[in-house]
Amino acid sequence: MSGFLFEQIIFGPIRSRRLGISLGINLLPTHKKHCTFNCVYCECGLTPPPDPEMNFPKKDEVRAALEQKLVSMKEKDAMLDSITYAGNGEPTIHPHFEEIVNDTIVLRNKYFPDTLISVLTNASKVGAPGVADALQKIDQPILKLDAGTNEMFQKLNNPRINISLKQIIENMMVLKGKAIIQTLFIRGTSGDTWVDNTTEEEVSAWLKHLEMLQPRLVMIYPIARETPVETLDKIDSRELMEIARRVEELGIETEVY
Repeated sequence: MSGFLFEQIIFGPIRSRRLGISLGINLLPTHKKHCTFNCVYCECGLTPPPDPEMNFPKKDEVRAALEQKLVSMKEKDAMLDSITYAGNGEPTIHPHFEEIVNDTIVLRNKYFPDTLISVLTNASKVGAPGVADALQKIDQPILKLDAGTNEMFQKLNNPRINISLKQIIENMMVLKGKAIIQTLFIRGTSGDTWVDNTTEEEVSAWLKHLEMLQPRLVMIYPIARETPVETLDKIDSRELMEIARRVEELGIETEVY
């Protein structure tokens, strides 16, 4: 599978299993995935080598496209639960991420003041200028945490930058108590490598990270779409519910999708 890419800056709204009626903002190029990770399960496909000619949508283009869409939806009296930064990779890579967040807040307040602003991020760029400040302003910062050990993190999320799970957790601590953690549980082979984040070792280590991070919500989910690596298995709901039970024993709200 080559992967699914969003061909516009603004896409949707779509009905999201996690976010309700969600209007997407793609801050990455529309022709190519661009991410700091190369997760074996990513619906956008595998991450290609870095492109020095990578062109991000301009800040003003994002604002204009978003306002046009919000005006259109307002005129139709449409419902909107979330304005969500997602798209073709890691949204916080955009060099003007904080400024775009500020623009989005202004437009949200003007047209859909009851709508939440969300971001799906792997937290790898929290240390970049302005990213942590921007995430603090967002209503729902949804952070990926798929592994308990660094070994599994490297196999499953396959980072394309030099970063460890320890550094990722340190990044996430900036949002302690505010973040939403999303975790996809999976097992199978990726080439010659066995990946499985459902083992007792992985789940126990992952739970310790959650205790430290104290997220306000944990989202647990299995594969729901085609993956670029086809030898991966979907985890059944009973197994996911048992993991969720262990999270809730920590006093952390949990949802299974």
